[in-house]
Amino acid sequence: MGRWPMMGRQVASRRTVLASLAGVVAAGAIAGCDSKHPSARGAAVTSEPPKPVSLLPVDHRSSFDTPGRPLAMAIVAHPDDDLFFMNPDTLHTIERGVPVVSVYVTGGGSFGVNQAPGEPKARPDVPAYVSARQQGLRQAYARMLGATLFTPWTRTALKLPGGREAELNVLEYNGRRAELIFLGVRMHEKTGRGWVGMTQLWNTPGVVLRTQPTPESPVREKYTYSRDELTDALLFLMRKYRPTLVRTLDPDPDAQVHDKLHPRGSDQVGYSDHPDHTAVALFTWRALAQWGQGSTQGSRTPGFLTEAFRGYYNQRWPYNLPSDTVHQKTEYLNAYGGASTWQCGNGSGCGDYSVGLNGVLKSKKGWVRSTHRRYPTAGPKVVVDKDGRMTAYAVLGTRAARWRESGPFSGGWGTAEDLGGGPLAPALSAVAAADGRHLVFGLRFTDLGPTDKDDTREIVVLQQKSAGGDFEQQWTSLGNPETDPRRSRLTGPPTAIAAPDGTVHVFVRNAAKGVSTRVRDKQGTWSPWQKLAGGGQIQEGLAVALDGDGRVHVFGSAFGWVEHWAQKDAGGAMVRAARGLKTRPGDAPDAVTAKDGSVLLAYHKPSSEQVNVAQLRGGQAGRWTELPDQKVTGYGPVALVDGQDLATGGVMLSSRSGTGSIEMVDSGKQVTLHGDASSGFMVGAPAVVQSAGEGVALVTLGLNTTPAVTRVPPRAGTV
Repeated sequence: MGRWPMMGRQVASRRTVLASLAGVVAAGAIAGCDSKHPSARGAAVTSEPPKPVSLLPVDHRSSFDTPGRPLAMAIVAHPDDDLFFMNPDTLHTIERGVPVVSVYVTGGGSFGVNQAPGEPKARPDVPAYVSARQQGLRQAYARMLGATLFTPWTRTALKLPGGREAELNVLEYNGRRAELIFLGVRMHEKTGRGWVGMTQLWNTPGVVLRTQPTPESPVREKYTYSRDELTDALLFLMRKYRPTLVRTLDPDPDAQVHDKLHPRGSDQVGYSDHPDHTAVALFTWRALAQWGQGSTQGSRTPGFLTEAFRGYYNQRWPYNLPSDTVHQKTEYLNAYGGASTWQCGNGSGCGDYSVGLNGVLKSKKGWVRSTHRRYPTAGPKVVVDKDGRMTAYAVLGTRAARWRESGPFSGGWGTAEDLGGGPLAPALSAVAAADGRHLVFGLRFTDLGPTDKDDTREIVVLQQKSAGGDFEQQWTSLGNPETDPRRSRLTGPPTAIAAPDGTVHVFVRNAAKGVSTRVRDKQGTWSPWQKLAGGGQIQEGLAVALDGDGRVHVFGSAFGWVEHWAQKDAGGAMVRAARGLKTRPGDAPDAVTAKDGSVLLAYHKPSSEQVNVAQLRGGQAGRWTELPDQKVTGYGPVALVDGQDLATGGVMLSSRSGTGSIEMVDSGKQVTLHGDASSGFMVGAPAVVQSAGEGVALVTLGLNTTPAVTRVPPRAGTV
């Protein structure tokens, strides 16, 4: 958090219509929203001519590095960004004994006023305020490590490229370890160009920013950073520590209208986040892209996972953390905020006083009440082939990776195969086409340059040469539904589904917070991008499913309802459905096909451990049936079991637990899970696979960057 001056799962096995389905339909939900205009039509039926796609250059591929010891690195703009926007994930990582390295690019000095609530107005002192915030971080991390609040840290100067230094703080306690790295770049300063900060460092040639040493720091010299020099410093840290997971802020925040109902505050003009958050995230992704290019330089590809977290977005959308987690986050923010009366041993201050003493619980902005991932559909995507073997796909080293199971439902995986395509956002989608070939879709950072035209995104796809075989050498660009370069950054990752008629549908959240789609016909020709009618208030994280008649359904969580589009008939136009669900969503939904051909939909309620589950069946005038709530202890998207038989029991679903591991609920009861994977920290959402006679397999990615399988035996009466 900072202050700124006022200045300019979509897998074929889960979406396959079972042969035994009795043709149950859900047509009644599609009511009065059809349109003959192409923007409202599914591309399976369109009056527009097919639009060509383009092949990307061949990228070099190699083997991935063998993952080392798990280590999580966070790179943020200000002291406290990780505590507000990434916790409880940081805490859950530490609790498993995984070392964490947190990098703070700016000092967060703002105007230097460390105002304690209820006390006389504080005098501005930027170096002292920066020092106090750093002390607050030492206090918060000491508590997360299990140490006492004022446990001493080892403080040294860390050598960086170009002769620069950063302050390095290290604390190890009972097998837990944290390292805090302070680059100390000024948030903003006035120059002959006017006010400049991280945004101008990113997008304006010739801008440099100075560092601001603090009174107690072992780093005494002042340094300057240019755009390339800051990127090089971050890349140096990545190569030095070789993290298996890198957490970043949001590189592409939502567009935001600022008015009386939505005051700007510290937002950047026109967008819902602090400008420093965005700029530092872009610097981080630029460095990640360069690190992930190891194979193009003749070396092995570094195998690391990535996650990006929303910032001020949290105040615009329903809160998604249950109360216990909110109070857990608050505990460490209180430690960070401290108080002016504390005797911490740091002469410049003992925290960021406006944050402490439960101040975050009183804030109308509510940042402590949510933790949202920028790409909520991230995690392994699993396709089950006809022989019963699973293939898992995920983003590793900002590139697509494939793991193949050694035998049907064995849970043993071969080594990761580099499929290239990078730099990719961490959320893929994978389907099996009618001929059995796998298609892998991703969101690519086409460019990470300083200007709008040099900083763009595109949807890409890679296809197998033959079923079960190798992939083609070149990725195909499907472009972007947004033609304006700046708006292209607001397009979300793809969610794809293969329909029984041989078509493949891909959906994305567009810049207007609606949904756009392209469809590949049976001959392999892609339709143009088309915007579905309605929407405009969708959160990131779409869900797709087929009903018993093979019709495609797509869902997205809006502010107070769930948006729903579906085909009127299999292979027909996509139309907007009536709002049949009354329960407000607090996070992204999931949707699957039940054994009887009905569609099941599930999502967390706001600020709750309760998961709303609803069923859409035919013959009931399209009415949704609300099923009993399911309780899970964590937060974030849920994963329903595809093909589940509600006649033999209640709903089966999986989610992140309250400690960051995998959790399974069956008929409202917790399922006891066994094995190391069941207790490890889960990166992204799980993939859920059901196999005849073998039960359910939960496929997750952990901090060792390798898929893991947790099994749930079949219950009586299931296939």
